[in-house]
Amino acid sequence: MKIRNFLMFTILFIAIYVNAQNVMQSPDYIKALTTEWTGERFADGRPKVSDNLLERLKEITLEEAWAELIEKGYFNQFEGNWKLLKENDNTVMTGRAVTAQFMPSRTDLENQVIEQGKTEGRMWQQKRTVSWAMTTLVEGDFYVADGYDKQSYGTVVGSNLGNGVWARSHRGAIVYGHIRDTEDLRKVEGFNAWVKGTDPSYMRKTLLTSINAPIRIGEATVLPGDAVLAKKDGVIFIPAHLVEHIVLTGEVTELFDIFGQQRIKEGKYTAGTIDSKWSEDIKKDFRSWLNTYKGKLPMSRKELDSFLEKRNF
Repeated sequence: MKIRNFLMFTILFIAIYVNAQNVMQSPDYIKALTTEWTGERFADGRPKVSDNLLERLKEITLEEAWAELIEKGYFNQFEGNWKLLKENDNTVMTGRAVTAQFMPSRTDLENQVIEQGKTEGRMWQQKRTVSWAMTTLVEGDFYVADGYDKQSYGTVVGSNLGNGVWARSHRGAIVYGHIRDTEDLRKVEGFNAWVKGTDPSYMRKTLLTSINAPIRIGEATVLPGDAVLAKKDGVIFIPAHLVEHIVLTGEVTELFDIFGQQRIKEGKYTAGTIDSKWSEDIKKDFRSWLNTYKGKLPMSRKELDSFLEKRNF
């Protein structure tokens, strides 16, 4: 019996160990990481946050998103102090995270990664592991790479890879590290990158070790399929199952502000009244105001009514 148990344990250990060596994480593993997501998924297991929500997410401020994440107990989803490839006051981009983990190179580990890459059908000639995560991108994906803030000989994005990211996803890149070929990258219309710096050296002392595993971007933890909200002042990584809540909360807050400011100007309520917990009369007034609102609601009226039923405002 002891021998049988030992053999079963050994087989299980080997199975787990072999699976753990995959460069591209399995769909089952990604599903296990994101169990709170109940919607559609990609073939690789990542949550498929809708294009509609990603577009609406652009209008949510970093403060609005951050406040709701903290309310839900997520304190490590923001990273600031970026250098943008293209500085623009209107810079904003959203997408679904594909994560790439890089580490300082080590010959024996690199050999194992290359061998595993062969079994996964990846381009392994000349040790071109840097492009492996990029080749998995689809429309709407955001390339998110942990380059451990390495400067020289660790530039994980150059002009070729940046062009590849844009061609596949029509989104940008977030690199906790440095990039190169910035003059050429700025010529790629629509592409942008959030980075910690630039350096002219090419990558030769850094190794890709995993795709779509949990990674650290500065002070933030990122899972594959997180919704990325990238703006000039920072980047927030939103768990997929919270995106709809955060978008709706931000949109309704904006409607509250429009209603409140209008009523203050009309002299119906004071600023202190609007900033306090609303009475039933104000709530009723707000619902009546919605029926005559001339602006375009960002959500459906059904979504809004359902949200208001649960909201303690």
